[in-house]
Amino acid sequence: MRARRRGKLSMALFAAASLLLALLLGRAVVAQDWRTASREPVGLAPDPATTPEAVVQVYAARTWGARGLFGVHTWVAVKPQDAKGYTVYEVTSWHLRWSGTAVLIHVRAPDARWYGNAPELLADKRGPEAAALIPRIDAAARAYPYADQYTVWPGPNSNTFTAWITRAVPELGADLPPTAIGKDYLGNGLVGAAPSGRGAQVSLGGLFAVTASGVEGLEVNVLGLGFGIEPWPPAIRLPLVGRLGPARPALPVSAD
Repeated sequence: MRARRRGKLSMALFAAASLLLALLLGRAVVAQDWRTASREPVGLAPDPATTPEAVVQVYAARTWGARGLFGVHTWVAVKPQDAKGYTVYEVTSWHLRWSGTAVLIHVRAPDARWYGNAPELLADKRGPEAAALIPRIDAAARAYPYADQYTVWPGPNSNTFTAWITRAVPELGADLPPTAIGKDYLGNGLVGAAPSGRGAQVSLGGLFAVTASGVEGLEVNVLGLGFGIEPWPPAIRLPLVGRLGPARPALPVSAD
């Protein structure tokens, strides 16, 4: 009994320390009123007017309100060769309420702030490599099996959707951070690919999961809190904080 209490106390202290670290690092930004929060681009996406080549990017940004202390919203943006703008693929609860589907495929600035919170670039592909991935991304988005559902925790949600795409297109090599709550949701499945598509995962409804891959390293999810390590380059993965460590080199595209 005492050991169980000590375990709970240790978890609570660790979560509190992670929250403090997140605040100190500026990674837990809480946006202002959603009606007035900035949606301005931050300059991570190349300008279509001066970039004719195809572009594919994956983004994450702290979600709106107090939930931003714990999690991020993720999305995928594509620009085909010579296109004049970006198409963004994402899932939102409000779109489900208004239209009957949570999947939103629309033209917008790919690197816009998410209700005041600056996005982070998770994957970036250019040229013929990106052009070959765009049709597969579109097909995966349109085949998303939970388009009529949205649950903040443990999923399916916006991160479940992005992970569905990145599993289907592992060439992206996208590393969804441990703060992407919902990425481990596999529906009724127990075993599947890692969210990056480059490893394996065992998951119990997104509430408990173990992931091993060359992208995520080794990560354990306990009730949506992700803890992990990456051997090279050395990095740690923490709830509330995200990934701490040097940027990893771009992964090669599979020859398949």
